Formats: sequence, C-alpha cells, structure tokens
Amino acid sequence: MEPTIRHILSLSGGKDSAALAIYLRDRVAEMEYIFHDTGKELPETYDYIARLGDILGRDIVRTTPDDPFDHWLAVYGDMLPSNHRRWCTKMLKLKPFEAYVGDGPVINYVGLRADEARTGYISTKPNITAVYPFREDGLVRADIIRILEESGLGLPAYMHWGRSRSGCFFCFYQQKIEWVRLKRKYPELYEEAKVYEARSAESTQGFTWAQNESLEELERPERVAEIEKNWARDQERRRKLRSDLPLAAVLADADVEPEEREGCLICSL
Repeated sequence: MEPTIRHILSLSGGKDSAALAIYLRDRVAEMEYIFHDTGKELPETYDYIARLGDILGRDIVRTTPDDPFDHWLAVYGDMLPSNHRRWCTKMLKLKPFEAYVGDGPVINYVGLRADEARTGYISTKPNITAVYPFREDGLVRADIIRILEESGLGLPAYMHWGRSRSGCFFCFYQQKIEWVRLKRKYPELYEEAKVYEARSAESTQGFTWAQNESLEELERPERVAEIEKNWARDQERRRKLRSDLPLAAVLADADVEPEEREGCLICSL
C-alpha cells in the first residue's frame, strides 16, 4: 500500500501565500495550512493569519522552533543573519517545516506568481515536491490583489504603512526606507533590532542589518531625511515611467510593486 500524499501550504503572513490558500480552498480539500512563527513577526502578521483562518474556515497549524532566535544567534557566534548567511530561515522556518512534514510524500504549494522571475529558499528533501499553481495558471499580481479583495481579506495591514514583505521585523531584506518606517511605527522593535546589532558588533567586524550603516546611523534626522528624499525621487521616476507603459500593464498595476529582491520564499511570499 502506497503512503498517502499530504498537501501542505506554508503561510508567511504575506499576500501571495494568503491568496494561494484562498485560491486553492475549494480545489484541494485535504490541504494542511501551516504558519512558522519565529516569535519575531510583526503584530499585523499575526492578525492577518488569524483573519485568513476565519476566511478559510480551517485551522492553521502554528509551528515554533525548538530554540528561539537568541539561541541560534549565540550558536552562530552573534553573527547577524544576512542574504549570504540565512541561518534564520534555516533554523526558524525551514527546520520546523521539515520536522512537521516528516519523511512521507508531500506536495508543497508555493505562491510564486507568473510575473515573477525569482526562485527562492525552499526545502530540498526528496520527499517534498514543490508546485506553483499561480505560475501554472498564469496568475499575476493583479490577480492576487483581486483574489484578496474579493475574499474580504485584502492586503496585509503592514503594507499600508510602507512595509513591502512579511517576515521578521528586523529582516535584512528590508529597504532602508522600510527601516525608517519601522522606527516610526514600532520604535520599540527598532530598538530591539539595534540591541541585536550592538551585540553582534562586539564579536564581528561591525556587521549591520542594513548595508554599510548601523541602525544608529540610519536613524539620525539628517539621514532619515536623505533616505526619504531619495525614496520620493525614485517614486517620481517610476511615475514618469508609468506614462510609457502599455495600458494593460497600467491596469495590472505593473509599476506599483518594485522588482522583488531575492528572498526566502518560506518567509516572504
């Protein structure tokens, strides 16, 4: 007798995985929904997951790592995670995911869209097969927005104050404008990120969350003003480019979301 294939969709608290869960709700009845809680998520992420569970009418399993972020930070010699050292994803997201999955055959549903060129950081266990329904069905960003709006869930609330992705509040993939916004929205979380950065500086070569400057430097009023000015200038440039886009691209909001920086799919979709 062949083992039963499990169907699992990992939710990050982001728009794409949420839309995929809604999209597949009536198509894969045996779907398991899981959310890997690092303990360092934004408050809006927890709210979004709870609201999504209500819309799905299903329980969302919440996994937690055996050891918290602070434990792994010490294990890795107080070296902050980065795009070259994604131990946070490995230990706080991927490891709990693989423990939950076990060794039986699993189909893992991933919310990559048809208009994305990126790949990501997903499990390579041989019993896990990743599938990409949005890509297979040709769904793009405008379709994802439509699914979320029609369901009543909408976009994650953190996007309304300028955060572009889900994931830990100190995610190193944040743009500097997002660090500025985090400080304004959640100054206590910004301070917590500064503490981790200072702890790391004592045993590393001045490694920082944001490229080439510390959070203490970044929060200086003159630097904040510069970051905001540069961001506004970039937005104006993109608005001018909008006039050169085909109508279909404008209607699909092709220029609203900037090109995704490489990220960890299990964290940010």
